[in-house]
Amino acid sequence: MTNFLPVVAEASASGGNQSSSMIFMILFYVAIFAALYFFLIRPNSKKKKEEAQLRNSLEIGDEITTIGGIMGRVVAIKDDEDAIIIETGSDRVKMKFKKWCISTVDTVKEQPQQAGQPEKKGFFGFGKKKDSDETKATKE
Repeated sequence: MTNFLPVVAEASASGGNQSSSMIFMILFYVAIFAALYFFLIRPNSKKKKEEAQLRNSLEIGDEITTIGGIMGRVVAIKDDEDAIIIETGSDRVKMKFKKWCISTVDTVKEQPQQAGQPEKKGFFGFGKKKDSDETKATKE
């Protein structure tokens, strides 16, 4: 970065080549905007989509945590009000929350792997360790 600044200062001081300086400036701003898009805007929109999908896939019986830290089990879902009712603690207190208050869904749901999808490989395309253990067992 420090070697780059004197070159820019010399180019602007010469004054004879203004069009290349203008092109350089435009490319610089395009690069900054692209970096902002890929590091700030795009990940934020992906996160919002995942949160919306999480809230829309709620089912009765799911364990959730709200943004306030309240943990409970979903006992009712009211789609017309965009709300849920959760039950907390051993005394079964019921509370009503809006869906946007949900921070995490703590219930683990296993999704069956579809036949058309190949199994994901490990780092650099090598198989996972448990895959190699299974192949050793079949050879014996």
